[in-house]
Amino acid sequence: MLFNLYVCKFAKKIQNIQKNSYLCPDFSIYKMEEIDKYQNIQRGCSAIRITSKEVGQEGNATCLGCNSCNKLDIRDWLDDIPPAPNTFCDIVEVRFKNTRKGFYRNINNLDLEVGDMVAVEASPGHDIGVVSVKGPLVNWMLRRAKLNPQMEFKKIYRKAKKSDVEKWKQVIAREDGVMLRSREIAESLRLNMKIGDVEFQGDGTKAIFYYIADERVDFRELIKIMADEFKIRIEMKQIGARQEAGRIGGIGPCGRELCCATWITNFVSVTTNSARQQELSLNPQKLAGQCGKLKCCLNYELDAYIDAQKDFPNVRQPLETMDGLAYHLKTDIFKRVMWYSYDPHSSVNITVVPIDRVKEIIAMNKEGKKPDTLLINDKNNPSDSSYAPEETSNDYKNAVGDDAINRFDKKKKKKKKKPQNQGNQPNAPKQPNPNQQPKQPNPNQQQRQQNQPNQPKPKNKSNGKKPNGEQQPKQNAEQPKPNPEKNNAE
Repeated sequence: MLFNLYVCKFAKKIQNIQKNSYLCPDFSIYKMEEIDKYQNIQRGCSAIRITSKEVGQEGNATCLGCNSCNKLDIRDWLDDIPPAPNTFCDIVEVRFKNTRKGFYRNINNLDLEVGDMVAVEASPGHDIGVVSVKGPLVNWMLRRAKLNPQMEFKKIYRKAKKSDVEKWKQVIAREDGVMLRSREIAESLRLNMKIGDVEFQGDGTKAIFYYIADERVDFRELIKIMADEFKIRIEMKQIGARQEAGRIGGIGPCGRELCCATWITNFVSVTTNSARQQELSLNPQKLAGQCGKLKCCLNYELDAYIDAQKDFPNVRQPLETMDGLAYHLKTDIFKRVMWYSYDPHSSVNITVVPIDRVKEIIAMNKEGKKPDTLLINDKNNPSDSSYAPEETSNDYKNAVGDDAINRFDKKKKKKKKKPQNQGNQPNAPKQPNPNQQPKQPNPNQQQRQQNQPNQPKPKNKSNGKKPNGEQQPKQNAEQPKPNPEKNNAE
């Protein structure tokens, strides 16, 4: 019912769209007259609307695509819940370029909505940002960040006007050129660093340069050259490889957007021990992410794997049986089975042993006993955990090709060959086609044959063959049998 209601509301929105209208990601409709030349501004905004006021006054700027096109976007799940008493919060979250965000206090009690562009306090001057979160959800975010709401926050001056947006747009248009030029300067100074991003302040008085470096870099000379060339204040901020991947964004091998660009704010260290605990192959090409470091998702299910292996036996020591020593190869944690082989360097003749049976064999080895085999094939007691059926079903299914791209294409019909009436008689003479016209002789070919002199035909020196191709009669042909009675009479 809820899905049908949602589809009906969406269909009504589509019907109300006119030719000169714009449909936002939140299904809000705006006329194209309201959306002027401020489009495609590189701060996650798909478009900007300038609300009109009285004649001769400037309007306020609002981001139209603020619900799904931003990095580290947050869904306000308390938006449709009425606020509880004494939960008013005058602090809002404001986002800037890529993953940079900050909390600011609304000292002027402005009527702010999510997506409004505001001018906030900076040092020095002011900056332009977009309101991303407001209301009771900010209190929960402050507690998560371990910040006291009574502490001093930077202020929100006003809503961004049309003149502020024009200045802001001119400033951010310089970012790409400044970043490329700064890389050239750093390379000329032979500094072991990489400048990954540049962010200008809204008033154009300062720029933040984000860089990556393995070691400490002395960039004092670099700052002097860039300040003289760009005529701005320079702030250098070092980030890691994961932070850079979050600022740039991208698609991971899972097919989704990078976690560091959508929701991760605190990066936890990832080690190869996480892959070992989950029985993953230590292949650096598969374990590394877009940043070149180990994937952050290796820690997502690590706790579940550790809890499941609490009662698992030690796999370092081999199992002693009458057939020999059985060595551990791999473990299926959630099926609670282990694979053992009598050859430690080969995976031939692998035996699947349950966890309970492995514990039983280890207990027997400690007492100095050896079982006959790894498994007990007791068909009379199938409830035994060590019972091994003769035929084990494999639940693996190869689904490659089931959803082929060309599965909806029409198959071409094969042309059937016409049956030959004289197929069983290879030497049968061909019947003339009555509809076929006889071939006319070529006069040029006849004249060429008349001009050529008569030449003697070469003798055919074939073995036992006549010149015309006929074979001579064989010497072993049948001859009349002599009559013995006639020979005796003579």
